[in-house]
Amino acid sequence: MSRTRHADTTLFSLLAAFILTIAGVLPVFAQEPLASWNDTAAKNRIMSFVKATVTEGDDGYVAPDDRIAVFDNDGTLWSEQPYYIQLGFALDRVKTLAPQHPEWKTKEPFKSVLDGDLKGIAKGGELGLVELVMATHAGMTTDQFNKIVTDWFANAKHPKTGKLYTDMTFLPMRELLDYLRSNGFTTYIVSGGGVEFMRPVTEKLYGIPPQQVVGSTISTEYAIVGDVPVLKRLPKIDFVDDGAGKPAGINKFIGRKPIFVAGNSDGDYEMMRWTTAAKGPGFAMIVHHTDADREYAYDRQSPFGKLDKALDEAERRNWLVVDMKADWKTVFGSAP
Repeated sequence: MSRTRHADTTLFSLLAAFILTIAGVLPVFAQEPLASWNDTAAKNRIMSFVKATVTEGDDGYVAPDDRIAVFDNDGTLWSEQPYYIQLGFALDRVKTLAPQHPEWKTKEPFKSVLDGDLKGIAKGGELGLVELVMATHAGMTTDQFNKIVTDWFANAKHPKTGKLYTDMTFLPMRELLDYLRSNGFTTYIVSGGGVEFMRPVTEKLYGIPPQQVVGSTISTEYAIVGDVPVLKRLPKIDFVDDGAGKPAGINKFIGRKPIFVAGNSDGDYEMMRWTTAAKGPGFAMIVHHTDADREYAYDRQSPFGKLDKALDEAERRNWLVVDMKADWKTVFGSAP
């Protein structure tokens, strides 16, 4: 090796060592937490609570194992208007399966679905929605259903925005999930939606793995099909994870009471009551949809995500009401 080349190599090694030394001394500037939130009282209150939970010696300190945060999904993490995303899936499945069911042309709620009559579907109420779910979500194995859902999410688009449904998640809430996890929280979804409808996408969308998703379920049974063991989905409701079912579901599937809970409707009321009534730190927040331009504005009269009782009691119970229009810089989109 020539002297010049040896000198260059030595100089490069010294420079690299110098850079590594400086990198170890200089502070690392992390990205601003909750960057898509405006600097309002809502953001400051969230951050103050989290800071207290991680500061040893603070009255609000919580050990890492007990830093459990649960989030509703519909209307809290992704959009739920003009109807629940899972209902959109069921509507598409009815149209796909209709050639096999000529009786649906005259039978409700299937007739309204095929006619594109959302008001007619709504008239069927809860029983009508259950019938839709049973007809479109059962009669197959869990693996088959997982593939159907995954394929649907790859192509299905929101009727108003034309975006993929997977692009209809709220950036400020995804940032909140990341912020909590960076402070030692374990994050869960606790939703009225079908658990096997959500699980194929929650890890990609929110960083929440399937085992940390609690939702409504239909009955399944073990069977042997062609000498292969499978789980078959039956047309029977097993568990409804909404309203009073949410605290019960948390207790059954998580086994620890959360200290942080986020929702957006009266379906989350019992979950918020239960969390904030406990001794010690407890934080509840409501995503209030107030932005008709960037998303939707709705609360007390909405057939999907009705927010009435919880909104009335929020101030008295010290629940944070997040005003989407005032508190969020952006609604959808990717992190910078």
